[in-house]
Amino acid sequence: MDGTPVYCLAMATNNITKLPVCVRTVHLKSQRLDLYYPIISGLQDKGIQQTINQEILQTVYDLLQEQGYFENPLTTVTASYEIKTNQRGILSLTFINYAFSGGAHGLTLLRSLTYNVETGTLYRLEDLFQPNADYVGRLSEIVKAQIEARDIPVFEEFDQINPDQYFYIGDKALVLYYQLYELTPYAYGFPFFPISVYEIEDILDEEGPLGLMLGSF
Repeated sequence: MDGTPVYCLAMATNNITKLPVCVRTVHLKSQRLDLYYPIISGLQDKGIQQTINQEILQTVYDLLQEQGYFENPLTTVTASYEIKTNQRGILSLTFINYAFSGGAHGLTLLRSLTYNVETGTLYRLEDLFQPNADYVGRLSEIVKAQIEARDIPVFEEFDQINPDQYFYIGDKALVLYYQLYELTPYAYGFPFFPISVYEIEDILDEEGPLGLMLGSF
């Protein structure tokens, strides 16, 4: 097991500029496992820091369990993560796990976590928007338009996103996504739907992660 610094700046103490939280990469490697995952440090509140790290580890474990790593001795897993946002007190991460147990091809799973590192809040999609805002309807219209404009092959006519749709925040956008086989054929890969923060600015919660970050864009 080793660690590689990715970001290592302490959080600023004022409310105007918040530097990236320190993220260290941990590497676990064995005969069947090659896994990279993040650990954060440098937060003033060590309780919040510990909670976030525990939830990250639980996500890593859940992915391995979902892919049958612990049950099937033939399953090999290659796993990594990406930092999508690390600014203004918001940390958004994705976890990518590829598992192979034999057959034509393996299966890749994608998960994400988005935090307010000052409060320890783990955001759900609904937390990004104003109370009672029809975010499902609004985002569904945008996703449907992208499916048509990009000629994305879907199994059946698209209706609407899930209220707890998978998402992450990155590159001045909210990015919704689906798992393999969930919306499109395997060959298409993961369907990602980037939505500009400005396109949905009127329904954002000003205290939510996108609202907090608007000033930095």
